[in-house]
Amino acid sequence: MQDYGALVTALEDCVARARREPLTLGDVFDAIGKSSYSFICVVLTLPFLQPISLGPLATVGGLTFAALGWQRLRGYPSPLLPARVRATQMNAKTWDVLLGVCLKIMRFCKRFTRPRFEAWVTGDFGRQVFGWISIPAGLLMAIPFFGLPFNNLLPALAILFVCIGELEQDGVMVFIAIGWLILTVIYFVFIFAALWFLGEQALTYFR
Repeated sequence: MQDYGALVTALEDCVARARREPLTLGDVFDAIGKSSYSFICVVLTLPFLQPISLGPLATVGGLTFAALGWQRLRGYPSPLLPARVRATQMNAKTWDVLLGVCLKIMRFCKRFTRPRFEAWVTGDFGRQVFGWISIPAGLLMAIPFFGLPFNNLLPALAILFVCIGELEQDGVMVFIAIGWLILTVIYFVFIFAALWFLGEQALTYFR
């Protein structure tokens, strides 16, 4: 795993390179290595960090998170994406915005994170923790409860915090991610129980 300084440098180099020549998704993922998992997930969680359900987009996003978690769990050094996706090029302005948002998030997180409980975010154990949080969180997000509040936000927070933990090598963020995952499970159990006993009336009430 790259340390904070190395990852920031790699992202800044990608921004500078995008201004000089065409840059593909594959180029960026190769440059940041294993951190590309967290990089992708941080960017993908942004639309879900609000209480309103995003419907079919959440299903696609949730399955993507689960797939990335499974690849990380299996030990792939960087995300396995279709060749067409890896070859996707974006203009310099788009890369400026995309990479700039990621850098801002990391710099903001640096204010309250520091290397702690690093065994939870490094090595094989850290890889497994990432996978075992991302997979269930992604699958829960993918459940098509369209219009239900917080069903996207809660699993997205679990994924976001485990990514921050890995990027910042801060195991405390992993504990927070586990807390959000537990809260997500409790929320969905409550919803399913309400549907079981109250039927469609419960879903209408929650919406």
